[in-house]
Amino acid sequence: MTALLNAALITALALAAGLGGSTAYAEGKLRWGADLESGAPFAYKDPDDPSKVIGFEAEIVEALAQDLGLEVELFQNDWEGLVEGLKREDYDIVVNGLEITPERAKAVGFSRPYYVTAEVLTVRRDEEKIAGLEDARGRKIGTLEASLALKILNEQKFPASTIVPYSEEVHAYGDLVLKRTDAVFMDEPIALYYAKPNPELKNVGPPVGRMEYGIATRLEDADLRARLDQSLTKMIQNGRLKGILEKWGLWNPMTAKEWSLDPVSQARPVGYENFLATAYPKPGWKLRWERYKSFLPLLARGAVMTLKISLLAMVLAIFVGLVVALLRLYAPAPFNWLAVSFIEVFRGTPLLIQLYLIFYGLPHLGLRFDPFTAAVLGLGLNYGASEAENYRAGILSIPRAQMDAAQALGMSWWQSLQNIILPQAVRVVIPPVTNDFIALLKDSSLVSVISMVELTTVYGQLASTYFDYLGIGILTGAVYFLIGLPFVRLSRYLEGRSVPWK
Repeated sequence: MTALLNAALITALALAAGLGGSTAYAEGKLRWGADLESGAPFAYKDPDDPSKVIGFEAEIVEALAQDLGLEVELFQNDWEGLVEGLKREDYDIVVNGLEITPERAKAVGFSRPYYVTAEVLTVRRDEEKIAGLEDARGRKIGTLEASLALKILNEQKFPASTIVPYSEEVHAYGDLVLKRTDAVFMDEPIALYYAKPNPELKNVGPPVGRMEYGIATRLEDADLRARLDQSLTKMIQNGRLKGILEKWGLWNPMTAKEWSLDPVSQARPVGYENFLATAYPKPGWKLRWERYKSFLPLLARGAVMTLKISLLAMVLAIFVGLVVALLRLYAPAPFNWLAVSFIEVFRGTPLLIQLYLIFYGLPHLGLRFDPFTAAVLGLGLNYGASEAENYRAGILSIPRAQMDAAQALGMSWWQSLQNIILPQAVRVVIPPVTNDFIALLKDSSLVSVISMVELTTVYGQLASTYFDYLGIGILTGAVYFLIGLPFVRLSRYLEGRSVPWK
């Protein structure tokens, strides 16, 4: 028990150390929030060097930072959570194809537009009946969650039952190829990079609507917004911003009109050609193997983070579960009721919702946790409820007469519990606790939604960069298996000991 309490104390100290405020951009860094999964041509892993990030927005942010005399620091977050992460001060700007809309402008401040474009409809190459958006009415249409494209479909009263939202662009186009949907409706840059080069797809109809990409800041950061506007204006006037867009094959008449410039581009779209050269050709097995070996350091870093989160969360779950189980079994009525309520709430609600509430909801009540702490708390409390029931079952499996006999021999309640009941109960609960740890290890993949870069996040970034969800997925699954296997062996060893913690 002493070891268990010491581990719990270490966990509490680690969590306490994770609390704290964010640093401001004035400290010399421009903290940039973005989602690198399915990020081309915005920001994504460099296929030639996965440790680097490339894309037209990555180059824009780098140019802005140079002009402002700041150093870029990238923060990965789920696209749907980028604005909330900005508001809770995890980073200072969001540059990730974020469209300027009246609804968003109420929550965040926007710079002047750095790109103007429209929505494009994509269908299969052999589709002859859909020549424009209206022709797709009544058909299944894929689009991005929380996007302007989705808003346009809703405003034009497309049946909700026919709209299929996606969190990643590549999956939307993949489902279109597999005939799970009939069309995809997304931003023109996305269609240019993911649909146009695909021989099985084609873009049809005129561009729909008008959208402006802007740099999002917190509403109160008017000074930073003004400095960003000045830098963007300078980049437009000296041609640097146009050069970046031309490099990625994105210069278009709408942006040219916005800036009163020549819509014709003579530049060779190097970024676009490089993307096609690395992403779409099917490499042979020799090249695949070389790629997989180059991924190992990135996957190893993701695995270390996964293991750190899982171990701390499991220690917290064991401690919380034991306390809650003892309260439920032996505490007076009010504490017993609280223990039951804790178990039912955390077992009866999804872990994903709990993570969102801890990370994005609690700051509104004055409780702010960094991503690592929020991940450990969310997983630890959720699994603590399950562990409480495991321990309760283990304790109840020991005949009540053993407690009575121990106390009759002069032992206190705590001595009887520590020396007679718990050693037997722990042996009973080791298998389900081990099973829960393996499950927690896998559920740690959910913490990617609160800007934690762990093993599954690394997999998503690599797979979307190389369009290889199968091979990299198998490799990632093998890493999960290898980091979980030692704990299975450890549990079998502990089952054979009379007092597992000694």
